[in-house]
Amino acid sequence: MEGCDTEQEDCIGKTPLVWAATNGCEGVAETLLGRNDVSADKIDKCCRTPLYAARNGHEGMVKIPLRRDDIGPDKPDIYNQTPLFYAARSGHEGMVKK
Repeated sequence: MEGCDTEQEDCIGKTPLVWAATNGCEGVAETLLGRNDVSADKIDKCCRTPLYAARNGHEGMVKIPLRRDDIGPDKPDIYNQTPLFYAARSGHEGMVKK
């Protein structure tokens, strides 16, 4: 990833980290979060961080950014909903209970 802009946003404001989280690509997320130039708390155009992987049931993916201290786990999105809300609404009990 040398020479790559790891914070580059696409047309809907998603970074490589947000895409990795959304799709449950834990290895990619681990690699990206191991870099100093990647923010775990960067939001997309819907104000969603990588923790919004919770809505897709990617429990392991949710734990990875939480290891860092530069992420706000309770940040609401543009609909004023949090990652925990989406996990609960989608029936991902394992994430809601922890």
